[in-house]
Amino acid sequence: MHFADGEISQKYIRYVNFKLGFVGLTLFVLAVLLVVSISLGAAGLPFFSVVKTLLGISISKRFDVIVWNIRMPQVLTAVVAGAGLSVAGATMQSILRNPLGSPFTLGISQAAAFGAAFSVMLLGSGVMQSGTMSALAMSNPFITTFTAYGFSMIAAVVIIFVSKMRGSTPEVMVLTGVALGALFTAGTMLLQYFADDVQLAAMVFWTFGDIARAGWSDLGLLAAVTGVCSAYLLCNSWDYNAMDVSDETAKSLGVRVERVRIMGMLTASLITAVIVSFLGVIGFVGLVVPHMVRRVIGGDNRFLMPATLVSGALLLLISDTIARLVLMPHVLPVSILTAFMGAPAFIVLILRGRRK
Repeated sequence: MHFADGEISQKYIRYVNFKLGFVGLTLFVLAVLLVVSISLGAAGLPFFSVVKTLLGISISKRFDVIVWNIRMPQVLTAVVAGAGLSVAGATMQSILRNPLGSPFTLGISQAAAFGAAFSVMLLGSGVMQSGTMSALAMSNPFITTFTAYGFSMIAAVVIIFVSKMRGSTPEVMVLTGVALGALFTAGTMLLQYFADDVQLAAMVFWTFGDIARAGWSDLGLLAAVTGVCSAYLLCNSWDYNAMDVSDETAKSLGVRVERVRIMGMLTASLITAVIVSFLGVIGFVGLVVPHMVRRVIGGDNRFLMPATLVSGALLLLISDTIARLVLMPHVLPVSILTAFMGAPAFIVLILRGRRK
């Protein structure tokens, strides 16, 4: 019996080490790719010169401006946005026990987009400008974020209500999300219809999910909100494991299921609202990444959540780098590329679920 216990312990250690190794390897690849991404673009920069600049060794004033003022905010924004959207998607899939759950498929991204558009066009929190990196500036990002969050909460509350209905299935929740997405998209189109030329230009430009529009000040708020919310979600990963089994099992283990579910949805929605209010809608990242990671390391949220966070940062950084290069010297909005990649993956997930 003692031998069996020891064998089980060794298997568990290997089980943990494999998952931690995956997270560590992904972090290493992310760090290397971050430097590679900074070096690529219309103005090519030598890899080792970028490393020297990041270590504080100045190459030239022009070189420093490109690295610190243009490339670095963009790549870090891609890392933060990818991490936030992915961990939000993993959370929604777990607490709703819905493999197709994500901010995009459940209509939360579209709701946040409508709220941000409402703020930009009717509350005057976004203005068009020229001569800077971005054609749209947020004159009051807090109003924009608060409005986006308010509308995303409406969608989240509806999803929670549907998930609690007797006989509710994952398919019903996804269809509800599709309906909500269509509703808020129609609302955004209505705002566009009544907008003047300047408002319409701002609105159309803003709806493109674009990493390049964020500067250092925007990145600071994005990183703060995403970091705090992600830490909260990671701390509740054990509760999400219990809820993955069933609500009854979770309650028997002392988990306050309703409170955990509501707080999880609110937190994931806050991450989504902040990212959408600054960058626009970036679809499918929160849906695809958790499934990719789950196929490699399994569904234990203690490891799935941090691995998803790092992998989401890596995926969006790769996507943004490709989007920057594909039409060089023009920059393709990253949301176009993620949609092209995510749509086939979404179809595959639906077909697999139907076969099961």
